[in-house]
Amino acid sequence: MRYYNKMSAFLYKFTNMKKQIVSIAIGVVATLAVGVAKAQFKTAIDSTEIKIEQLLKRMTLAEKIGQMNQYNGFWEVTGPVPKDGDAKVKYDHLRKGLVGAVLNVRGVENVRKLQAIAVNETRLKIPLLFGYDVIHGHKTIFPIPLAESCSWDLEAIEKASRVAAIEASALGINWTFAPMVDICRDPRWGRIMEGAGEDPFLGTQIGLARVKGFQGNDLAAPNTIAACAKHFAGYGFSEAGRDYNTVDLSHVTLHNIILPPFKALAKAGVATFMNAFNVVDGIPATGNAYLQRDILKQKWNYKGMVVSDWGSIGEMVSHGFAADLKEAAHLAVNAGSDMDMEAAAYVTYLEALVKEGKVKEATINDAVRRILRLKFRLGLFDDPYRYCNEQREKTLIYHPDHIAAALDVATKSMVLLKNENQLLPLSPSQKNILVIGALAADKSSPLGSWRIGSDDDIAVSVLEGLSKHTNNITYVKGAEVALGKSDFLHEVKINTTDTSEFAAAVEAAKKAEVVIMVLGEQGFQTGEARSTSSLQLPGVQQQLLEAVRRVNKNIVLVLMNGRPLAITWAHEHIPAILEAWQPGIQSGNAIANILFGKSNPSGRLTISFPRTEGQIPVYYNQYSTGRPDAKDVVFWSHYADIPNTPLYPFGYGLTYTSFKYSNYRVAKVNDKVQVQVTITNAGQRDGEEVVQLYIRDKFASIVRPVKELKGFKKLAIAAGKSVEVAFELTKTDLSFYNTKGDLVFEPGAFDIMVGSNAAEVTTQTIVF
Repeated sequence: MRYYNKMSAFLYKFTNMKKQIVSIAIGVVATLAVGVAKAQFKTAIDSTEIKIEQLLKRMTLAEKIGQMNQYNGFWEVTGPVPKDGDAKVKYDHLRKGLVGAVLNVRGVENVRKLQAIAVNETRLKIPLLFGYDVIHGHKTIFPIPLAESCSWDLEAIEKASRVAAIEASALGINWTFAPMVDICRDPRWGRIMEGAGEDPFLGTQIGLARVKGFQGNDLAAPNTIAACAKHFAGYGFSEAGRDYNTVDLSHVTLHNIILPPFKALAKAGVATFMNAFNVVDGIPATGNAYLQRDILKQKWNYKGMVVSDWGSIGEMVSHGFAADLKEAAHLAVNAGSDMDMEAAAYVTYLEALVKEGKVKEATINDAVRRILRLKFRLGLFDDPYRYCNEQREKTLIYHPDHIAAALDVATKSMVLLKNENQLLPLSPSQKNILVIGALAADKSSPLGSWRIGSDDDIAVSVLEGLSKHTNNITYVKGAEVALGKSDFLHEVKINTTDTSEFAAAVEAAKKAEVVIMVLGEQGFQTGEARSTSSLQLPGVQQQLLEAVRRVNKNIVLVLMNGRPLAITWAHEHIPAILEAWQPGIQSGNAIANILFGKSNPSGRLTISFPRTEGQIPVYYNQYSTGRPDAKDVVFWSHYADIPNTPLYPFGYGLTYTSFKYSNYRVAKVNDKVQVQVTITNAGQRDGEEVVQLYIRDKFASIVRPVKELKGFKKLAIAAGKSVEVAFELTKTDLSFYNTKGDLVFEPGAFDIMVGSNAAEVTTQTIVF
């Protein structure tokens, strides 16, 4: 900074020289100013690296390893110091500088207490990182990430993460374990709710938006938090959709489907990566040097830090990859895992492993540099308490602006799946509206899973939302979804037997003009470790739906769930279906606004809905087979009992208006493809359309999918108006990754497709 001030003074004097040299001076000043700005930026980076190296030289081996150790929680930090047990071990390690990060500690008072120990009682006074799972909001809960993705609105998604960062940082948190950018094709997997669906292109854009929301433009600002790209890699491909299970996939799938979002986030400066629980090529991701060293840190030149998932270093013993925790520590650190979350493997064994020559101290130094670099980026060395502002804690939680943003995102996330005879929207003057379903009155389930930082019973219920539009509502529960109180740690007990309230629901339905049935999943039925073998409506809800339909066909089915469900029966028998997902704190208001037409639904599916579990996996960007087409005889790729196609395809969604595509043009201009199409709102209402651009590389050295999303635009179009939409494709867009992970462009024929979803497109072919 002193250098910069001296240079500034010099420039000032220089510009005040004699008149005859003013023109020369201006040119020199401009050149010097640009040079100073560049030098200042480079100096700031170099300065941080110098500080890191200076600090490393002062650290003992034990202190270095301590930075690589993350513990969950601590004792009741505002209470007495623990006298014995695990809490005392953690406390003693903290005082000795053997803890680099903690998780699941929040609240300014608690954070300040622990940070004070780190910066006042340890020898080197290195501040702590405070991590937390801030997944879809912190206190103000937004729709689950899968729902948010269905908005196809990157600005809204970024805003949701921005709000989450503001609230989390106000409570002392400076690091979130999000976004999850695992691509998933199996809705049985419980964590599908945490990602952006089945497509790597869209998943990449959404991941980038969420990182920008969390990290902002300045990670040192006290209202931003470090993001974490997880789970590296392949976790969303767990066999049978069962959490923590084996993954077995080709390198073509790895490089073209799974890795692109991670690569983009690494390039964009996501602060951290988290490795995965699963194996890749028979090697646990936590100990997989190919993923962490070869690809992430070398090929992609990633300078950030890699943290293990909870206890995943120790779990390599269960995998049968390591004989014991010491060997697991050896394998993990050499593979590139920089920080050990809660396994206590590094803090227990790394020092001995270095002395035995099994781990180089240079490997330890590399990991510690990455951890310290993050702490410098967060500004913690300048002010360890920058996230401990009591005033922000008091004023920013549940701020009205945050609630308004949650309503906006929830509304944009919902997908209208069916609307036969324009049953929706309902009129406020509609008489005799019956609402059925325990979820209609529930104020916690709409919050979904992974909301551990928030409070129960804070969602606007569907009944509360509907009551703002009409007084003509009768409510009958019909049936409970789950029995007993559900929480984050235990299995949800589904009601599979109690139909005692069916009769009341059926009797009331006989008298109703319209029945709104709110059915789906209890809030904790999806999320980590919430895999399921069935995608049917849980428990007795399908029976309830059929019983009501027998006496009243005028049904609006509102689905509140965290994964795609197999609702073929409902599709065939229910006239109107709204996929509301688990939409967060403003659930009831968003649902009611759509049902009564205050908002026009604009969401589109980012995950295909199967007809039945037997189709799984079903996804749009599949490969063609050698026998893809129907024949007179049975020898082609098909099911004997159902169509191959999903019930609702990727990109699908209805609105209260209609859009027509016309004047579709594709042209090759130099080395680019220019695509243009006219979109007309042919209905009576203003609405939003998501225009989707797909390609197919028709013949290549590696078989390519029948469709690949390469662009999209969400447009608001007034009734009766038309909009010209243009896309541009480069050679990179037409390229693919080979088995070595190298990007390859091969000249040839390409189908260029535009449409409203993956199943309804208009195609033209160009030759490169």
